[in-house]
Amino acid sequence: MDLNDAVLTCAVNIQWTNSVGVTGRKLVYRTATLRLVRNELREIFIEVSTEKSKPIKFKLKDVMIHKKFMNEGKCTFNFKAENCSMYLSNAPPGTLMNFLRIVFIKLNGSPNENLDEATMQKKLRAHLLSGKPSTFEEVSPVTTAEMVMARKAAGVSKSTVTTPSPKAVKKRRFDELRSGENSAPAAKKLYQPSPLTEESVKLCQEQTEVLQACVAGKNIFFTGSAGTGKSFLLKKIISALPPDGTVATASTGVAACLIGGVTLHAFAGIGGGDASIARCIELASRPVSSSNWRKCKRLIIDEISMVDGLFFEKIETVARHVRKNDRPFGGIQLILCGDFLQLPPVVKRDESNAQRFCFQSPAWEKCIERVFELKEVHRQSDPEFVRILNHLRIGHVNEDITKRLMTTSKQKIEGNGILATQLCSHTNDANSINESKLENLEGEKVLFKAEDSDASMSKQLDGLVQAPSQLYLKINAQVMLLKNINIANGLVNGARGVVVRIDRGVPTVRFKNNQEYVCKHEKWMIKTATGGNVTRRQVPLKLAWAFSIHKSQGLTLDCVEMSLSKVFEAGQAYVALSRAKSLDSVRILDFDPKQVWANPMVLQFYKLFRRRLHDTTMIPLGNKNAKAKKENAGGGAGALAKFKKSLMNKPLVSIG
Repeated sequence: MDLNDAVLTCAVNIQWTNSVGVTGRKLVYRTATLRLVRNELREIFIEVSTEKSKPIKFKLKDVMIHKKFMNEGKCTFNFKAENCSMYLSNAPPGTLMNFLRIVFIKLNGSPNENLDEATMQKKLRAHLLSGKPSTFEEVSPVTTAEMVMARKAAGVSKSTVTTPSPKAVKKRRFDELRSGENSAPAAKKLYQPSPLTEESVKLCQEQTEVLQACVAGKNIFFTGSAGTGKSFLLKKIISALPPDGTVATASTGVAACLIGGVTLHAFAGIGGGDASIARCIELASRPVSSSNWRKCKRLIIDEISMVDGLFFEKIETVARHVRKNDRPFGGIQLILCGDFLQLPPVVKRDESNAQRFCFQSPAWEKCIERVFELKEVHRQSDPEFVRILNHLRIGHVNEDITKRLMTTSKQKIEGNGILATQLCSHTNDANSINESKLENLEGEKVLFKAEDSDASMSKQLDGLVQAPSQLYLKINAQVMLLKNINIANGLVNGARGVVVRIDRGVPTVRFKNNQEYVCKHEKWMIKTATGGNVTRRQVPLKLAWAFSIHKSQGLTLDCVEMSLSKVFEAGQAYVALSRAKSLDSVRILDFDPKQVWANPMVLQFYKLFRRRLHDTTMIPLGNKNAKAKKENAGGGAGALAKFKKSLMNKPLVSIG
């Protein structure tokens, strides 16, 4: 745990009340810094300071902490002894969670806090007699001993990571009810990342550099091959930024759901973007849409490769006009993520215009300051498979790769009653296979209906989240897990299993690794364009005899079969194969090297910024200005030469 976790910057509202609860003094800071400090008596305080005001200190004793809305960057400290409440808001959720975790550990894990009253009085008297003014220092980093003691204070037992011990749960609830004077939050996740979530997974060095650039306010685009943790990093970035003014979007509903955001089209307020620029500005100037644009300070776009270049150009123009700001994108910080060598923008077949990527737009050249490329693959651990995927990504297939992939057609990947999921290039094919397979099973179908917070949005939610509004299951149905339940035990998004029983309306699934899990309802949350939330509660399962390639983005499949004969897009074969965890878990029925290709313009784009990396890494001796003039000499002919010239003048960071 880093010492910086004991520092938090956010909006602070402090109120003091009298004995009858009437508010007296009140302080409001739009931006304040909170630090955890100690005095000579080892007592812990929260210090609140701003640039223009004198620091205020609150002793962490007889304090109640309300953290229900912690994931929204909000929290309340009630200091009983001082009749004071401190409301925190607009705090980066990840930083706030770490700050509260430090508070919990320091209050419950420090041996010095367990001194008896007589010892404390003796220390206090000695301090007063010394005549020295009180001094404060920042708290030290968390030690292992403090972690152990905090763990005991929370009543954590050695239960399984998927199901807490009933005794531990009962004891924790009893302790909370018995002690109305809790001095710290009692939630287990405040002192230790839960093994049930992605919080326990740390960022690697290259991901950390991207995060630092985002926090520093840079306009960035980060890319990387499938499995390099782009979506995972994006979630960390969102949690590290202040919620107010941060808008998380994605080009597709499924991708938006994965990062807890909204679709880019819903946020932009210009429909499909087919109208003229003048009409788009008119649509975005409507009260709700214009308010969204004006409040936005940081716009995050996931799966940027599927955003059409013309649409990107239009929303950049809209941003400048609606915000009345001539800077690129109206002064909004851009954080873009995606891989242009995966799925391209979806365009209508009857359109006369050639397919355009975002990087071909003049808006891209104006807006993007830095480019990062993640190279450390996390999904696959087999070096041979990673090497093959890197070749397929750029459309390169040699004889050795062809032979190796063709040998998978005969391998047995099924086991423990789990059949291979067939990846289809078309969604309708996958739906037809699932429906027919379910009908052929013996027994009665059991319906699991989703609970939506807004019934009028049920159809819309079907396109935004993986969990269906109506799910029919039978015993022996092949299913896929749709949530990260327990990463350590392999119960992750994409894990394959089979329904072994259905008791009291709850299905139990046995997964390929022989783990059994009782699939209780989980929650999916979608943000609306106006900032509200719509939720769906449903069992985290989906029929998995077949799945579409488009719907599989973000999944890691541990038992998958594919036929690539109907591939119709550049990068589609690569996306399909990269869903597999290893070569041992995939079966390719009819591999044909002709079905693997990459878009030439995308290859050129990646080639140019990698060349720029080489030029900036190998620093030549001599006059840098002269070299720069030489590099930029000659305008070149055609749009590609102009694009190359502008791109080569951009700073680039490639990692790995």
